[in-house]
Amino acid sequence: MSARRETATPGRRDAAPGGDALETVRALRRADARRVAGVVLGLAVLTAGLMLLRVTWGTYQVTVPDLVRILGGERIAGASFIVWEEKLPRAVAAALTGAALGAAGALYRRTLRNPLASPDVLGTTAGAAAGVVLTLTASAGQAGGSSDLARAGAALVGALAAGAAVLLAARSVGGQRFVVAGVGVAAAGQAIVSGAMLSLSEHDLASATRWIAGSLNGVTWGRIGLLAAVLALALPAAGWLHRRLAPADVGDDLAHALGARPTRTAALALTVGAVLAAAATATVGPLSFVALLATPLALGLTRGRPSLPAAALTGAGIVLLADVLGTEALGLLADGAALPTGVLTGAAGAPLMLALLLRAGRSSEGTR
Repeated sequence: MSARRETATPGRRDAAPGGDALETVRALRRADARRVAGVVLGLAVLTAGLMLLRVTWGTYQVTVPDLVRILGGERIAGASFIVWEEKLPRAVAAALTGAALGAAGALYRRTLRNPLASPDVLGTTAGAAAGVVLTLTASAGQAGGSSDLARAGAALVGALAAGAAVLLAARSVGGQRFVVAGVGVAAAGQAIVSGAMLSLSEHDLASATRWIAGSLNGVTWGRIGLLAAVLALALPAAGWLHRRLAPADVGDDLAHALGARPTRTAALALTVGAVLAAAATATVGPLSFVALLATPLALGLTRGRPSLPAAALTGAGIVLLADVLGTEALGLLADGAALPTGVLTGAAGAPLMLALLLRAGRSSEGTR
């Protein structure tokens, strides 16, 4: 009997440390999940607050009680028209386009495992813009111009064509070659945009120029409805693909060993990311560097844990803040002056892109 106790006791002692280690890992995962959930909740509250600020504050101010009455169906002379036809569409469009671009950026970065991977840098946004401008050129002079559905379809075709061109040029998913190929495709898309705009009339050229700058002026509920429909389908798919890409974070070989299919999942993720970027571009024009800005900011808030909802909400906050600063804040300071939202996001994103390029250069030198 004593021999049995002596042989059984060490086994029980060996099981305890392993159980403690497993419980420690589980506790760390729960802590990470709580941190990410807290960040997502905080970003959701911030986004809602920025939307409220966008609707109520500015050169024409609306009180919160009046806003509640207007949203409830009551008509207030002057205020109802301003809210329903300008302020609220801009706020909703800014939040939805920012969320689409933020989610697209998160997919691109996790798929390609490169800090510069985003729809802006890899030519997807430029391809979508080229498709829309070519549609505007084809419909110039026609009654009513191009429809919202035609613009959305042209943006999707342009974005997917740009993505296919990058894949063919790079001949492999990932690495610096992919980024270099994307920069080349983006330059080609911008050249198409510039060439197509030369054939527009003065009136159509002014409208196209505002759109190319990434402006929320004149956004319609029809475009917002199309964007919302795309997001209702694409965002759940993006979230699922983002989670499926997690094993690839440790390398493709180990991901295959774990039963994942990183190559197939990566292709689907890039396609869904292109759809999100195209839908946002068709709605308000190319908003430069929103996707590039949103992902690293979200990673900083979550302490390096990738979260597509956090990136999407960060993108929404960036666009809302840029719109508030570029229109309402600047309008109050400079007597009605305004800047397109895309100008501010581009100005904020350019230094970040330069910093990422410098960091990538130092990292490559350090590995030689």
